[in-house]
Amino acid sequence: MSIPLITVLMPAYNAEKYISEAISSVLDQTFTDFELLIINDGSTDTTEQIINAFNDPRIRLINQTNQGVAAALNIGLLNAKADMVARFDADDICLPHRLEKQFDFLSTHPDYVLTGTDAAYVDMNGDFIFTSDHTAYSDEEIRSLPLETCPFSHVTVLYKKQAVIDAGMYDINAHGFEDHLLWHKLIKKGRVCNLKETLVKVRFNPDSLTIDDKWRSRDFKKIKLAAIHKGDVSKKEGDQLLSIISRQNTDSIKKGSYYSLLAKKFLFNNYNRVKARQNTSRLIQLFPLKLQGYVLYGLSWLPEKFLKTVYKIK
Repeated sequence: MSIPLITVLMPAYNAEKYISEAISSVLDQTFTDFELLIINDGSTDTTEQIINAFNDPRIRLINQTNQGVAAALNIGLLNAKADMVARFDADDICLPHRLEKQFDFLSTHPDYVLTGTDAAYVDMNGDFIFTSDHTAYSDEEIRSLPLETCPFSHVTVLYKKQAVIDAGMYDINAHGFEDHLLWHKLIKKGRVCNLKETLVKVRFNPDSLTIDDKWRSRDFKKIKLAAIHKGDVSKKEGDQLLSIISRQNTDSIKKGSYYSLLAKKFLFNNYNRVKARQNTSRLIQLFPLKLQGYVLYGLSWLPEKFLKTVYKIK
């Protein structure tokens, strides 16, 4: 088989609920010269069987023991056949022109090493929540952002593989922010941008291992902030992060984080007081002693104009 122009890199861990839709959205792209490289990171559900049910020669599967998303992505980078790599997750959805538009941009702008896009965010059922609005789009705007601000939505990026390898790939100790750490190294390799167009649907999913940072402990946020400023994470710090994540990897915390996030998005990004209250009510049922639920419920009674002002200030 000839070398494809793009490798779509998808790590998957216990993704049986959504991976079929994710794979189909890649196979249905208007741009067809790609391989879909799936790294099955030790799934214990039917993820592998679902992948193997697709009969398309562009799909390539690598199975490994569970090592975490950063390690899975690094394995994928080292095995990718194409010079350009499109990141994508097993619970998200590519819109049909995604690969075509990003490939056209990088092909016609050889000094760029990465382009991201806007994204529409959906809930676990695929229902629309809001459309993202990046804080920066041009290379100049992105370089002027504070280090604490992540400039890209990870699952929307298309980047040049060798530039990412030269930047050191994903830090396996940066649990939960391996992408954020990489971007600050990658912008030293070339220009970057976000396309002001929605080309991916990102799914908020309570089953995900990633939760809203607002629910992380003070120690987690302290380690993360220090790592982003110094550019790496030590093994000791990585073990601390992993310990915190393991303690928070419970059904109630992941659901609480999910309902909290949806409530905030329905208040500040897509003003829908009914849905905001529905989600704050679920949050309060799970965590009746947590102040956040009551604060969000109270905010749902305020007018949209006031909430948008509060959101800009914070």
